[in-house]
Amino acid sequence: MKAIRLWVTAVTLAVCGASVLTACKEANTQENNESDSTPKVESTELIRTSQSWDGVELPDYLQGRPELVAVKYVFPAGQKLGWHHHPVMNYGVLVQGELTIIGLDGQEKVVHEGEAVVEMVNTIHHGENRGTKDCILYMFYLSQEDMPLAVQHEDIPVE
Repeated sequence: MKAIRLWVTAVTLAVCGASVLTACKEANTQENNESDSTPKVESTELIRTSQSWDGVELPDYLQGRPELVAVKYVFPAGQKLGWHHHPVMNYGVLVQGELTIIGLDGQEKVVHEGEAVVEMVNTIHHGENRGTKDCILYMFYLSQEDMPLAVQHEDIPVE
Protein backbone atom coordinates (compact mmCIF):
# COMPACT_ATOMS: atom_id res chain seq x y z
CA MET A 1 0.00 0.00 0.00
CA LYS A 2 2.81 2.41 0.93
CA ALA A 3 4.65 1.52 -2.28
CA ILE A 4 1.59 2.39 -4.38
CA ARG A 5 1.08 5.68 -2.53
CA LEU A 6 4.77 6.53 -2.99
CA TRP A 7 4.50 5.69 -6.69
CA VAL A 8 1.37 7.85 -7.09
CA THR A 9 3.08 10.68 -5.19
CA ALA A 10 6.19 10.42 -7.38
CA VAL A 11 4.12 10.49 -10.57
CA THR A 12 2.09 13.44 -9.26
CA LEU A 13 5.25 15.37 -8.38
CA ALA A 14 6.75 14.63 -11.80
CA VAL A 15 3.61 15.86 -13.58
CA CYS A 16 3.40 18.98 -11.38
CA GLY A 17 7.10 19.71 -11.91
CA ALA A 18 6.73 19.35 -15.67
CA SER A 19 3.70 21.67 -15.58
CA VAL A 20 5.63 24.34 -13.66
CA LEU A 21 8.59 24.11 -16.06
CA THR A 22 6.25 24.33 -19.03
CA ALA A 23 4.47 27.36 -17.55
CA CYS A 24 7.81 29.11 -16.91
CA LYS A 25 9.04 28.33 -20.41
CA GLU A 26 5.77 29.59 -21.94
CA ALA A 27 5.95 32.82 -19.93
CA ASN A 28 9.57 33.34 -20.97
CA THR A 29 8.75 32.59 -24.61
CA GLN A 30 5.81 35.03 -24.57
CA GLU A 31 8.02 37.78 -23.10
CA ASN A 32 10.74 37.24 -25.72
CA ASN A 33 8.46 36.57 -28.68
CA GLU A 34 5.22 38.54 -28.43
CA SER A 35 4.66 38.20 -32.20
CA ASP A 36 5.03 34.38 -32.23
CA SER A 37 1.64 32.91 -33.15
CA THR A 38 2.60 29.28 -32.58
CA PRO A 39 -0.25 27.50 -30.76
CA LYS A 40 0.58 26.59 -27.16
CA VAL A 41 -0.35 23.42 -25.32
CA GLU A 42 -3.38 23.99 -23.12
CA SER A 43 -4.42 21.90 -20.16
CA THR A 44 -7.85 21.85 -18.53
CA GLU A 45 -8.58 19.77 -15.47
CA LEU A 46 -11.86 18.01 -16.18
CA ILE A 47 -12.49 16.49 -12.76
CA ARG A 48 -10.85 15.99 -9.37
CA THR A 49 -12.83 13.98 -6.86
CA SER A 50 -12.75 11.12 -4.38
CA GLN A 51 -16.39 10.22 -5.03
CA SER A 52 -18.25 8.41 -7.79
CA TRP A 53 -20.97 10.26 -9.72
CA ASP A 54 -23.60 9.21 -7.14
CA GLY A 55 -21.69 10.86 -4.27
CA VAL A 56 -20.31 7.66 -2.73
CA GLU A 57 -16.70 7.77 -1.48
CA LEU A 58 -14.30 5.73 -3.60
CA PRO A 59 -12.61 2.73 -1.93
CA ASP A 60 -8.94 2.66 -0.95
CA TYR A 61 -6.47 1.64 -3.62
CA LEU A 62 -5.96 -2.06 -4.16
CA GLN A 63 -2.83 -3.55 -2.65
CA GLY A 64 -0.25 -5.00 -5.00
CA ARG A 65 1.02 -4.16 -8.46
CA PRO A 66 -1.39 -1.90 -10.36
CA GLU A 67 -2.56 -2.53 -13.89
CA LEU A 68 -3.86 0.56 -15.64
CA VAL A 69 -6.31 -0.09 -18.47
CA ALA A 70 -7.69 2.38 -21.02
CA VAL A 71 -10.74 1.40 -23.08
CA LYS A 72 -12.61 3.18 -25.87
CA TYR A 73 -16.33 2.41 -25.93
CA VAL A 74 -18.69 3.24 -28.78
CA PHE A 75 -22.39 3.11 -27.87
CA PRO A 76 -24.65 3.19 -30.94
CA ALA A 77 -27.72 5.43 -30.74
CA GLY A 78 -30.49 3.67 -28.82
CA GLN A 79 -28.14 1.04 -27.34
CA LYS A 80 -28.54 -0.13 -23.73
CA LEU A 81 -25.85 -1.93 -21.76
CA GLY A 82 -26.82 -4.73 -19.43
CA TRP A 83 -26.69 -4.36 -15.66
CA HIS A 84 -23.15 -4.69 -14.32
CA HIS A 85 -20.79 -3.50 -11.61
CA HIS A 86 -17.12 -2.57 -11.58
CA PRO A 87 -14.88 -4.19 -8.94
CA VAL A 88 -12.20 -1.56 -9.64
CA MET A 89 -12.15 2.24 -9.72
CA ASN A 90 -12.58 3.82 -13.11
CA TYR A 91 -13.26 7.17 -14.68
CA GLY A 92 -13.56 8.52 -18.17
CA VAL A 93 -14.38 11.28 -20.61
CA LEU A 94 -17.31 11.28 -23.01
CA VAL A 95 -15.98 12.73 -26.25
CA GLN A 96 -19.14 12.42 -28.33
CA GLY A 97 -22.86 12.20 -27.64
CA GLU A 98 -24.74 11.89 -24.38
CA LEU A 99 -24.79 8.88 -22.06
CA THR A 100 -27.25 8.16 -19.27
CA ILE A 101 -26.06 5.98 -16.38
CA ILE A 102 -28.77 4.42 -14.21
CA GLY A 103 -28.23 2.90 -10.78
CA LEU A 104 -30.22 -0.09 -9.60
CA ASP A 105 -31.97 2.31 -7.21
CA GLY A 106 -33.20 4.40 -10.18
CA GLN A 107 -30.77 7.28 -9.66
CA GLU A 108 -29.59 8.67 -13.02
CA LYS A 109 -26.59 10.63 -14.24
CA VAL A 110 -26.54 12.15 -17.72
CA VAL A 111 -23.00 12.61 -19.01
CA HIS A 112 -22.69 15.22 -21.74
CA GLU A 113 -20.11 15.51 -24.48
CA GLY A 114 -16.79 16.74 -23.06
CA GLU A 115 -17.63 15.81 -19.47
CA ALA A 116 -15.69 13.49 -17.19
CA VAL A 117 -17.41 10.86 -15.07
CA VAL A 118 -16.28 8.68 -12.17
CA GLU A 119 -18.13 5.36 -12.23
CA MET A 120 -19.66 3.57 -9.29
CA VAL A 121 -17.51 0.83 -7.70
CA ASN A 122 -19.20 -2.44 -6.63
CA THR A 123 -22.63 -0.90 -7.28
CA ILE A 124 -24.92 -2.34 -9.95
CA HIS A 125 -25.82 0.03 -12.78
CA HIS A 126 -26.19 0.22 -16.56
CA GLY A 127 -25.80 2.78 -19.34
CA GLU A 128 -28.03 3.92 -22.17
CA ASN A 129 -27.52 6.04 -25.25
CA ARG A 130 -30.88 7.81 -25.49
CA GLY A 131 -29.58 10.18 -28.17
CA THR A 132 -29.55 10.10 -31.95
CA LYS A 133 -25.79 9.77 -32.49
CA ASP A 134 -23.18 7.32 -31.27
CA CYS A 135 -21.55 7.97 -27.89
CA ILE A 136 -17.79 7.65 -27.69
CA LEU A 137 -16.45 7.17 -24.19
CA TYR A 138 -12.84 6.74 -23.08
CA MET A 139 -12.58 4.95 -19.70
CA PHE A 140 -9.53 4.45 -17.50
CA TYR A 141 -9.45 1.60 -14.99
CA LEU A 142 -7.19 1.28 -11.93
CA SER A 143 -7.04 -2.50 -11.81
CA GLN A 144 -4.75 -5.44 -11.19
CA GLU A 145 -3.74 -8.34 -13.39
CA ASP A 146 -6.55 -10.87 -14.00
CA MET A 147 -9.24 -8.67 -12.39
CA PRO A 148 -12.37 -8.13 -14.47
CA LEU A 149 -13.17 -4.54 -15.37
CA ALA A 150 -16.89 -5.28 -15.12
CA VAL A 151 -19.07 -8.09 -13.81
CA GLN A 152 -22.32 -8.64 -15.73
CA HIS A 153 -25.67 -9.26 -14.01
CA GLU A 154 -27.60 -10.93 -16.82
CA ASP A 155 -30.28 -12.09 -14.37
CA ILE A 156 -31.53 -8.46 -14.06
CA PRO A 157 -33.56 -7.48 -17.15
CA VAL A 158 -32.97 -4.13 -18.85
CA GLU A 159 -36.27 -2.46 -19.71
